[in-house]
Amino acid sequence: MNETAEKILSILEKSSGPVSGEDISRQLGITRSAVWKQINELKNLGYTINSSRTEGYELAGSTSLLLPHEIEKYLKTKFIGRNICYFDNAPSTSWIAHDIIKKQNSENLDGTAVIAEEQTGGVGRLGRAWFSPRGGIWTTLVLKPKVPIERLFFVTMAGSIAVARSIRNMYGIGALIKWPNDIYIGDKKISGILLELSAEADQIHYCLLGIGIDANIKPEEFQGGMRTPVTSLNIETGEDINRAKFLAAFFMEFERRYELVENGEYDSITREWKSLSLTLEKRVKITTPRRTIEGEAMDIDSHGALIIKKDNGMIEKVFSGDCTPV
Repeated sequence: MNETAEKILSILEKSSGPVSGEDISRQLGITRSAVWKQINELKNLGYTINSSRTEGYELAGSTSLLLPHEIEKYLKTKFIGRNICYFDNAPSTSWIAHDIIKKQNSENLDGTAVIAEEQTGGVGRLGRAWFSPRGGIWTTLVLKPKVPIERLFFVTMAGSIAVARSIRNMYGIGALIKWPNDIYIGDKKISGILLELSAEADQIHYCLLGIGIDANIKPEEFQGGMRTPVTSLNIETGEDINRAKFLAAFFMEFERRYELVENGEYDSITREWKSLSLTLEKRVKITTPRRTIEGEAMDIDSHGALIIKKDNGMIEKVFSGDCTPV
């Protein structure tokens, strides 16, 4: 949305009734023809605007797009999501984030959110393709965490907690976290988290936290043959989700926990993660490229590793892999 269109939208949002094209043109110092052009631009973005030759323009409905203007209406954070780079279509929000960092100082990008309505090349854990159609929430946060590199997993934990809490608080649905970084409702996946790191020795340059949430995706829109049973907020609630409101709530929930991580309050994050865990105290199978481990998921350690008690009584720590109940 360009600056002029956003100004016209603000005028319409603040008005309790129709606003004439002449009044808008006078306020902004543009021609009535330019006003008409920008009104059409807003309509193309999904805003419902009633037009009348005698009364002018009246905003009758908002857009369903994740435009920065819509997210900012609900945003209460200090820095997470305060700078938004929005795209209608992108290969991957992560790729775009990497490109932005190449052109700008990452120090000035902390909390920046890259958002796309649709990803054509979304990538999940282990390089797997991530189904990312319109209606979902696909975003990457650029972060400059002030934490020791060995504690970086707590940033992922903060993201997982924030997604689960946002779902619980807004919709009263018991979302839980499946180790290491997926959000489930019942036995179906609704969200995934992926952390990418740029570091040298023990110095973190920046990291990218990718978040994918199936929001307004209907059953018939999911691809067949998916590895994991999936669901969406739309399916679970039976109604269309205000994605901008949800994303703003997630940013707030994440910022609170991210600040705890930066303040070294790891025990607080660990306790909350455990309280939302779908994995702990369950028998699980962990599959890695090299081997398969079965046993009881007893705990997670201070680095996010899953502690497994095998049938022979031996204890093993697993840092990554596919986790499935058995």
